[in-house]
Amino acid sequence: MGWGNWRPRFNFGHLMVQSKVSVFLTMIIIVTCLFYCLTGYCESSPRPLYDQQSSRGKVHADDGTVHLSERHRTNAQWNISVLRQLHLSNRFGSLLQESEDDTHQRSTDQTVGSSNNNITVSNNFGTKEFPQAIIIGVKKGGTRALLEFLRIHPDVRAVGAEPHFFDRFYDRGLEWYRSLMPRTLEGQITMEKTPSYFVTKEAPRRVHAMSRQTRLIVVVRDPVTRAVSDYAQTLSKTPGLPSFQTLAFKNGTLGSAPLAGLVDTSWSAVRIGVYAKHLETWLRYFPLRSFLFVSGERLVSDPAGEMERVQDFLGLKRVVGAKHFYFNQTKGFPCLKKPEGSSRPRCLGKSKGRTHPPIPQEALQRLREFYRPFNLKFYQMTGQDFGWD
Repeated sequence: MGWGNWRPRFNFGHLMVQSKVSVFLTMIIIVTCLFYCLTGYCESSPRPLYDQQSSRGKVHADDGTVHLSERHRTNAQWNISVLRQLHLSNRFGSLLQESEDDTHQRSTDQTVGSSNNNITVSNNFGTKEFPQAIIIGVKKGGTRALLEFLRIHPDVRAVGAEPHFFDRFYDRGLEWYRSLMPRTLEGQITMEKTPSYFVTKEAPRRVHAMSRQTRLIVVVRDPVTRAVSDYAQTLSKTPGLPSFQTLAFKNGTLGSAPLAGLVDTSWSAVRIGVYAKHLETWLRYFPLRSFLFVSGERLVSDPAGEMERVQDFLGLKRVVGAKHFYFNQTKGFPCLKKPEGSSRPRCLGKSKGRTHPPIPQEALQRLREFYRPFNLKFYQMTGQDFGWD
């Protein structure tokens, strides 16, 4: 072959294959980056220490209802839907919270900075926020039942143990308080319950200092029945406790002595039931629209109806309804039906629904007469008649 017949030959097919591989690898990298951004890993910039309620695209209307901006709502659709499916399929969400709840109970009695070694699936997503809603009272009113009912909702994340931050551990600081909260996704709300807040004088000012937009839920019950229930709980822990009438009345008697029959408001079981007095303190810091007053009696007789009111107040979809409840004749209150994947229904513990000790009718009648004017004032203040008289 002569030099004149030589022609350069290039393998263009090989170059085209290399080009396609490069494009394919580039597309894989781009898709991977988009995936991590959608799942929240791109949001790694520092945030203010006390980013109260307005973080993560939340917008508060004049009535305090939490909304999301359109941009944040769109970006959150993928990871919210996935996590909600996990949340709903796992004992109505309770298992995702139980390990956190145990840790929070232990950390309440430890020093600031104690670490959380129990990390659940949900801890890989979201952020810890100050609570947008707090169940502030009242003791023996039905607060535990309400919290358990709310925890079914996929948009609610709640601390199981009572933090007692605004009454006992306020000196530990807001950052410690926030560290107790569960992680939440876009569109979810953080909640906690500590019934003693309602009767703690310093609590309204302290909650207001955290956020003026906090939604406040108060579960109330006939104050006479509540006092007896309170006494029954204490008696179960202290068998040698004096009789109910001994503690409820001055001089411990209903006789004809000068102070006999006068109600002793220094006893906490009696004092808690003067709801109007405690509400006056809270109204100095929060408008009435910031409160929802839940009837403890209706929470037993019509849990689905009361839960509709609660979900509306919190700006949530009405997810928790009649299909979730059944009435337990033995305990005398509603329980949650058996969740998917569980071997039994969910009821409150043995400490709930205990039998009340017998109390003389005269003592109960005296207490009803004592509470009547306070009840009427409470009805006027709240605009609700709870039917206790």
